[in-house]
Amino acid sequence: MNPIVVVHGGGAGPISRDRKERMHKGIVRAATVGYGILREGGSAVDAVEGAVVALEDDPEFNAGYGSVLNTDGEVEMDASIMDGKDLSVGAVSAVRCIANPIKLARLVMEKTPHCFLTDQGAAQFAAAMGVPEIPGEKLVTEKNKKRLEKEKHEKGAQKTDCEKNLGTVGAVALDSKGKKKKKTSTGGIINKKKKKNGDTPCVGRTEKKKKPLLLFSHPQEKKKNYSLPLSLS
Repeated sequence: MNPIVVVHGGGAGPISRDRKERMHKGIVRAATVGYGILREGGSAVDAVEGAVVALEDDPEFNAGYGSVLNTDGEVEMDASIMDGKDLSVGAVSAVRCIANPIKLARLVMEKTPHCFLTDQGAAQFAAAMGVPEIPGEKLVTEKNKKRLEKEKHEKGAQKTDCEKNLGTVGAVALDSKGKKKKKTSTGGIINKKKKKNGDTPCVGRTEKKKKPLLLFSHPQEKKKNYSLPLSLS
């Protein structure tokens, strides 16, 4: 069976022209990481984690280091993972001071009898698992500070910022053994209330908006852009 990885970078609404090329490069880079893992015989779960970590580490995407800010100017992130074979899941929400919440979601799935941890419960579990903690301000970018200021200034007025809905990143992979895995990660919405749970960690919720995807099935194949909802059947 030929391995496949599908990656999306969020952006449920229009994407400004100056970001389009940077986001495309980031998506290609993430898909290349995921497909490289599959090509070397790696598992689907490792492939989707590798792809999503690449997106979380890229400030162009609303996840990890690029996460938008809540009303207090802080980063709080959500993430989830699902196994297509047995439908096991792991999810976290309101996560702070962790570079890659997608890794923590995987640990919830693999190391606990639970499917969802939030806020302090997620933080305590991360510490117990040895997940490195970083200062929260290291996840805050100048770009997202400006976005928050603009959102607060325009609150209640007609929104003209086409980048308000920065979306959720994610990946789906099918490995050579036919196993499917899906992961998603997000910083949520700009100016959200503290401790707000989004829909990303709520497994089973269907994506209502279509998002740009990039499919990698073979390094020699032409890369194709699709517009499909991210789901795992």
